[in-house]
Amino acid sequence: MSKFKAEDKIQIVLRYLEGNESFEKIAEEVRVSKSIIRGWVRLYEQQGLEAFIKSYTNYSGEFKLNVLNYMNEKGTSSYDTAAIFNISSPGMVRNWR
Repeated sequence: MSKFKAEDKIQIVLRYLEGNESFEKIAEEVRVSKSIIRGWVRLYEQQGLEAFIKSYTNYSGEFKLNVLNYMNEKGTSSYDTAAIFNISSPGMVRNWR
């Protein structure tokens, strides 16, 4: 999978949200898994355009534990948890486990 620029992610999300194309169709066209696109849509719905603006943040150990505790208590996915806590990458949340 190649890296996508913020503008590309936004265009992909908007294509899906317009309602004319499925996750599957878009995923096949841009050669990325539909779960990745689904995650981008969740992030966009939670955070808007800012979801795709890179931010370099150092998170405290306490914050990381709070995030993981929330995730365990609520049963949320790493994508949903990242969106809720305004964390730039669901992969980062998975790495904290």
